[in-house]
Amino acid sequence: MLAAPVAMMVAAPAAAAGKMTLAIHQNTSSGAGYRKSLEGWARAGIRNVEITAALLDEFLKTDSLAAAKRVLTDNGLTPVSAACGVGGLWDPNPNHAAALDNLRKRCGTFAELGLKHIYAPVGGMQKFTEADYMTGAENMRQAGDIAREFQMTVMAEFVRGSSFISTLTTMLKVTRAAAHPNMAIVFDCYHFWSGNNKLEDLDLLKSGEIGHVHFQDVPDEPRELLDNTTRFIPGDGVSPLTTILRKLSDKGYAGPLSVELFLPKFQQGDPFEVAREIKQKAESVMRKARVM
Repeated sequence: MLAAPVAMMVAAPAAAAGKMTLAIHQNTSSGAGYRKSLEGWARAGIRNVEITAALLDEFLKTDSLAAAKRVLTDNGLTPVSAACGVGGLWDPNPNHAAALDNLRKRCGTFAELGLKHIYAPVGGMQKFTEADYMTGAENMRQAGDIAREFQMTVMAEFVRGSSFISTLTTMLKVTRAAAHPNMAIVFDCYHFWSGNNKLEDLDLLKSGEIGHVHFQDVPDEPRELLDNTTRFIPGDGVSPLTTILRKLSDKGYAGPLSVELFLPKFQQGDPFEVAREIKQKAESVMRKARVM
């Protein structure tokens, strides 16, 4: 009987290790720049961050990569993912070889910052054929090979407006055809719930297929009216976020939930105040979903 509480105390940290963590994407505070966004978030208690190539590039015009890393370490921040800023990685296009070269350069840069995961959204607005998806799978294998050189995982994000991969179901078909251990999916709650997806699609997931999650809400409007300006802080909208998070947890996801917003009031606002509001509301949703 005396040993039982000790066993419970020992087991508690192991059980908590599978929980999700809150992060913020630098698109959310893009107007503040690389340094000020990260410093402001850190003061608000944020510990996990998602870097964007655009803000990092601007910082590197006047400072060094070592200095960029110090901004992270000095503020106790862990970079959990990065938007690599490379287009044309996934869809069939004549510039794919150049995209792979750019990806290799980006991997080298982000690896210096300690990153293990980077991603690019799916583009493509032209008309595709069924055969193009085999090319897409091969493109993913090639990107995975490059990520493996740097001991990283590269991830593709399905985008509701893409004519190539706009849904979770299509993304699963292509990534499974690619079957590369250094290739994974970015699951974006906005693109999922505002696009041509349904909750039952989450049942198709297998453990390890989701490499990263973008965490947003949407207002009670027709899906046709939703766009980047209708990405809300989790908890401020009507998306079934607790159901989505529980299903992702059931399917083995235990990584960051990165809040990515594009509203000018956030992008141009005080990063500290923005992060404080996000932390309060997003963590409330996470607690309701029992993932933190």
